[in-house]
Amino acid sequence: MSEFGQAVRHFWTLDWSATHLNHGSYGATPKPVLAAQDTVRQEMERTIGDFFNRQLPKRMRSAAAELAGYLDAETDDVVFVDNATAGMQSVIGSIELKPGDEILINDQTYNAVKNIARYEAARAGAKVVEVTLPFPVEDDGTSILDAFKAGLSPRTRLALLDHITSATAVVMPVERLIAAAREAGALVLVDGAHAPGQVDLDLATLGADFYTGNCHKWLSAPKGAAFLWAKRGHQPWIHPPVVSHGLGKGFVAEFDWTGTKDPSSYLAVPAALAFRQTFGDSRIKARNRALADEAGRYLAETWKTRLGSSASLAGSMRMIELPVKGGTAPDLRLKLWQDHRIDVPVNALADGIWVRISAQLYNEMDDYRRLAAAIRNL
Repeated sequence: MSEFGQAVRHFWTLDWSATHLNHGSYGATPKPVLAAQDTVRQEMERTIGDFFNRQLPKRMRSAAAELAGYLDAETDDVVFVDNATAGMQSVIGSIELKPGDEILINDQTYNAVKNIARYEAARAGAKVVEVTLPFPVEDDGTSILDAFKAGLSPRTRLALLDHITSATAVVMPVERLIAAAREAGALVLVDGAHAPGQVDLDLATLGADFYTGNCHKWLSAPKGAAFLWAKRGHQPWIHPPVVSHGLGKGFVAEFDWTGTKDPSSYLAVPAALAFRQTFGDSRIKARNRALADEAGRYLAETWKTRLGSSASLAGSMRMIELPVKGGTAPDLRLKLWQDHRIDVPVNALADGIWVRISAQLYNEMDDYRRLAAAIRNL
């Protein structure tokens, strides 16, 4: 029997009468990590004043240090935020845009991030430029790079890049995209919401100006745990969405305290990293990528449809076109859940309807066979 799949499902509180193929949206926190979070909450409530006044500052930096080590970054270049959207808001909202400046996005940019860019640009009289990326994408990312370059101009103040797109599960050629943006003189903000735990990260050498990512997805930390990384030279002018007592005291001071809240999700991140190490971080990534690739090819062959990207641009999620005509994506997703107890995102893209599967340690090929059978029934 495999050492993963059903063999490890006891670590999660998920209802196993259902089929869970949507780890990419919200993650799923293992029981040992939830227990670590509960311990933090108990400590907080037992010594509330001492916890917030004296313990929390050191414990926040200690947790940040462990996360920074995982990201190949310096500790004080990493701060916690509630989610990647908050990290994106922190940077976009802090840039002093001027009339005529441009923010470059693309048609696969996460919708919440598009809204932030449009809102902040409108306030400053700046402009949002949106380029269309190829999908499906069958090459090594060169076509993505070409489309991205076409949107750059001397007026591009900020380029927003997804490391892994939410809508299409494409692992973008971020190193080449960053280099192109920097050559054009633009600042680069990477939305790495799906990246930590799916792909290797070395923020010190990646070349971006800013990087934000979620810990609650593929790292399996509790909900409400994410990070923002910024180059040292930019840190003095980056502020959190909530400006509080740390204003003017530095990057870490501003973000580590924005007001009284439950910080247990941040402080449980080391437990999530430790949980991954029980299996081996590299083994997890390789196993999940291999399973997602096998499942994606199986579904595409079974349905005689297309994959959303080449294997070189794929991680632990894959997009597969559904063999259905008529109906809407939301209706199909609801029917899969109500009639077959399968939780999986369904999206209308490229003149078709596509399903985005995820592969986490608790998944196995039988999960995707059930999806194939359910679609045949539909």
